[in-house]
Amino acid sequence: MGHGLILGIETSCDETAAAIVERGSHTLASVVASQIATHARYGGVVPELASREHLRAIVPVVRAALAEANVTFADLDAIAVTCGPGLAGALLVGITYAKALAFARNLPLIAVNHLEGHIHAVLLNEREERLAKVRGLPPFEQNTLEGWGTQVDDESALALVVSGGHTHLYFAQPAHGSWRYRLVGRTVDDAAGEAYDKVAKLLGLGYPGGPWIDALARFGNPQAVPFSFSQIKTKVHLAGKPARTKAAKTAPIAALDPHFLFSFSGIKTAVLRYVELHELRTEAETRSARLFPAHNTGAPSFERFELEGWETTKPNPPSTQIPQTREEALALCPQPTLDLIASFQHAVIGDLMKKTFAAAEALDAPRILITGGVAANRELRERFMAEAERRGLRIAFPTLALSTDNAAMIAAAAWPRLLAGELAPPELTADPSLTL
Repeated sequence: MGHGLILGIETSCDETAAAIVERGSHTLASVVASQIATHARYGGVVPELASREHLRAIVPVVRAALAEANVTFADLDAIAVTCGPGLAGALLVGITYAKALAFARNLPLIAVNHLEGHIHAVLLNEREERLAKVRGLPPFEQNTLEGWGTQVDDESALALVVSGGHTHLYFAQPAHGSWRYRLVGRTVDDAAGEAYDKVAKLLGLGYPGGPWIDALARFGNPQAVPFSFSQIKTKVHLAGKPARTKAAKTAPIAALDPHFLFSFSGIKTAVLRYVELHELRTEAETRSARLFPAHNTGAPSFERFELEGWETTKPNPPSTQIPQTREEALALCPQPTLDLIASFQHAVIGDLMKKTFAAAEALDAPRILITGGVAANRELRERFMAEAERRGLRIAFPTLALSTDNAAMIAAAAWPRLLAGELAPPELTADPSLTL
């Protein structure tokens, strides 16, 4: 099998990404074209616009990844693509391109679940760290690198996948060179990252909301507003059937332990009620108008660049900077609003911690993996690491670049599937509600 190079393609939401990963353990290139500038003025992702932007970006992004890795299509051993969950139109762009490319180049095609990709983002980071240590040894101390990418991760883990679209707990176990996953817990309504985005929008802040909330929370009192989460109870009237919510259409929520279920719609509503009760709506509207004046709500500006004869575009960096000092934060938000933001974040992270560590204890998990876009949150990392150390548990995060959607994680997750011969069928199509 050649060099073990897999081209990963990711188009599940609002990032067009391509990466070249060697044997699931070494990233040669990772390119991500973000659509934040396109969706920011709407306060969230517009599916039709996302599909259009993927169509514009998919070919240049793949070409950029090949150029960065200094390889050609002839050097590849397989192509991997996200098949779900995600936005149907966005997924179809990546799948259609990947299928056509695999057919034209006579390469195996591997379908990867986006959630599995996030878990492998942490595993990829761990493998790259191990490889870096080996390569840092003197030549006479190095073991042969032959087969280093086929090394089997032989330890189970509890994985929390927490992002704008997902909040899931999985018990991940290595099995015959591949991985198997058991759903332990999940949200019954909004994902944690979705709650961040909606609260940020409510307070007149930018999109995505996570970086704004996390930056401003540092300057507030996390105990100022007593947000709380109640225990989720089984709905007797459903007779064991899944609840009829957007997050529960396909997952067997009724079969899961209620202690490991999340719900973030309540705290989002609590913030709304607080804003109304304290008459903060006008303040939020003024802040939004100040941050995003009317003349900035048109089409985003772009800078052009050339790549192997292909002209494409990428958004200019946003002009609005997230506050980094207390003075900047206070110039944007009065102290009571900073306290509200800090209290919201403290409560959300507290709920994630409570249920994740309870599940780890119940399953006797030897380690915890935290991944997804919200895993880039500063306070989340600090509090999870402190609690894991207190409990004597090992915990791992991906790098910040691997926390958000990317294609390196897709290529990494595809490597054990390629070794096991688990290839995509010719009729592969998008599955927006795909479960893991």
